[in-house]
Amino acid sequence: MVSPLMIHRLRNINIFAPEPMGLGNILVAAGKIVVISKDTINIDESLLETDEDFAGKRIIPGIIDGHAHITGGGGEAGFKTKVPALNLSQYTKAGVTTVIGLLGTDDTTRNTSSVIAQVYALREEGLSAWCYTGGYHIPLNTLTGSVRKDIVHIEPIIGVGELAISDHRSSQPTFAEIARIAGDVHVAGLMTGKAGIVHFHLGDGKRGLDLIEKLLLETEIPPRVLNPTHCNRRIELFTQACQLTKKGISMDVTAFPATDSDDEYSAAESYRKYTDRGFDNSQFTVSSDGGGCLPHFDKQGELLHLDYGRCTLLSDYLKELLDDDYPLQAVIATLTSNVAKLLRLHKKGIIKVGNDADLLILDSNNNIESVMALGEWHQKNHKTIKFGGFET
Repeated sequence: MVSPLMIHRLRNINIFAPEPMGLGNILVAAGKIVVISKDTINIDESLLETDEDFAGKRIIPGIIDGHAHITGGGGEAGFKTKVPALNLSQYTKAGVTTVIGLLGTDDTTRNTSSVIAQVYALREEGLSAWCYTGGYHIPLNTLTGSVRKDIVHIEPIIGVGELAISDHRSSQPTFAEIARIAGDVHVAGLMTGKAGIVHFHLGDGKRGLDLIEKLLLETEIPPRVLNPTHCNRRIELFTQACQLTKKGISMDVTAFPATDSDDEYSAAESYRKYTDRGFDNSQFTVSSDGGGCLPHFDKQGELLHLDYGRCTLLSDYLKELLDDDYPLQAVIATLTSNVAKLLRLHKKGIIKVGNDADLLILDSNNNIESVMALGEWHQKNHKTIKFGGFET
């Protein structure tokens, strides 16, 4: 008889939590990690849904993708360029077990209501999901008419994002507008224990992070509230963002598809530059921009070509750095525990008793072999075994 608690025993597995714990055994029940032990975990085998000896393979926490267009993105080159929503397996193939949804350029035909609905849909399919309120533009696209009320009263909403600055597609926000939003978000975070951050989209504009630097200089808003993303899209912007981590800001880089640009770092190259220069590993995160449109414009704002974000580039980032012999625990922290700490997702990002059973198995070639989300296998031995409602 299969247990309704969905009990899984994972034996002889090399645990990186992200910190290395060595060989051990893990018992999962009802979506949680309930036992971690170097000794044999004894349980009535008739209760087990799965029981496997992993022969020393490595296990790491599930990836938290802190920036994905879960309803789809795009639209900068007409309605036909609106990217459709991602299916469940597009997340899990990449090792993503938790996702944070948001709106981008198109916060007109898409809205916060539809993002929340997609959060609930992903949860029903077995993924963990939250979202931001707002989008690129001010006034922000909210559900209640108030940023603070959205965060306080609507459970999945954890902050504001992605609010565009230094971009010709932004609403060209003023310092006063940004300061007011950041203040409201911070207070809402204090009231609820949620992340309470403003997740800033950074464009190619020469002003870079100047608005954020001014917020640090002229207001009392804590640095952790201000979270810039796409910090690797220009070398000058990346350098500026690295310096801001010294003031307590966490910077996010995007796992962009490869380009021919010599003024852009890949996510892996960003990590190499960041760590080689001695910056704090705990203040560096990586996200996918999955489902988002990635347009390239000329100086007149005319579209040259476009691409779209893929969650699988997160697993590519992980493999590239592990293949280069960067420490596993440090690299996976940028996808897991660092993100969980910033977003105050207290049951995520670390393999420990009581946390959600979001687990990835790596093969000997540093590829993701199997994926468990909330105690249920979604990918097994490089094959999808759980699909979303509209996948074949």
